[in-house]
Amino acid sequence: MKKVEYLFLRIIVFCFKICPYFCLYIISDIFYITIYYFIAYRKKVVKDNLEQSFKNKTKSELKQIEKQFYKHLCDTTIETIKGFSVKKEKLLKRYHVVNPELANKYFKNNQDVIFLASHYGNWEYGILAMPYYLKHKLVSLYMPMSNKYTEKYGVMVRQRFGMNMVKVQDTKSVFENRDTTPIGVIMAADQSPSNIERAIWINFLNRKTACLHGPEAYAKKTGMPLLYFSINKTKRGYYSVTIESLIDDPINEKPEEITKKYMQRLEQDIINKPQFWLWSHRRWKHKSN
Repeated sequence: MKKVEYLFLRIIVFCFKICPYFCLYIISDIFYITIYYFIAYRKKVVKDNLEQSFKNKTKSELKQIEKQFYKHLCDTTIETIKGFSVKKEKLLKRYHVVNPELANKYFKNNQDVIFLASHYGNWEYGILAMPYYLKHKLVSLYMPMSNKYTEKYGVMVRQRFGMNMVKVQDTKSVFENRDTTPIGVIMAADQSPSNIERAIWINFLNRKTACLHGPEAYAKKTGMPLLYFSINKTKRGYYSVTIESLIDDPINEKPEEITKKYMQRLEQDIINKPQFWLWSHRRWKHKSN
């Protein structure tokens, strides 16, 4: 069964490879109608997340954000599959880093850095495109899949432009086994932590939220500066990224302050354009005592 799923994915990838973008967005529109109106994919989760996060918005405003989110979700899904075969030139037209020089100055100073990302905009395009803009040896962490055929294929295509994909379970080795080339570790830490005992609790989008401890723990241990990826969807299928220096001296930050600054910065982007964040994730499944 796992091989059948994998072969089905390869067939879809091939079909998307020969299909121009304007056709794919027609598919995305059909996909949206299907999952929003008929399947109602995680609709209760999305509705509850939005209502709790934006208590000052009307039902009409929340409904509009909800629909915009599902349209974006369908777009990023088809873009992800297209990304498995996209050419470099096409990719760089659609995913642009505004100020790579800010990150590259750390490289020139021989400094390792942590890039704080999120599930906002199109993170899959970011994995593919970032090696063309940044000089660091880039490492992106990922969660293993149950289908090992699909996982192996996914890692292969994501690494083809220079990204190094590492399982989250091997995060420690990334920081301990560094070579002479400065590394940039990309951590998308806006999801619900699996180890709730080590979670850092922060006020985020009107709720007490359990946050991953990893970025703060490794920054404190290594002293690596933290930079933030602020992503903007400029139009359908096109994204720009502005890199921001978030914390240059993490060792001297107070406990939980690193996580707080990261979540507050992400919150700004979400409030500005909420439809582009991953609202279908069960972000608040853990409750504080």
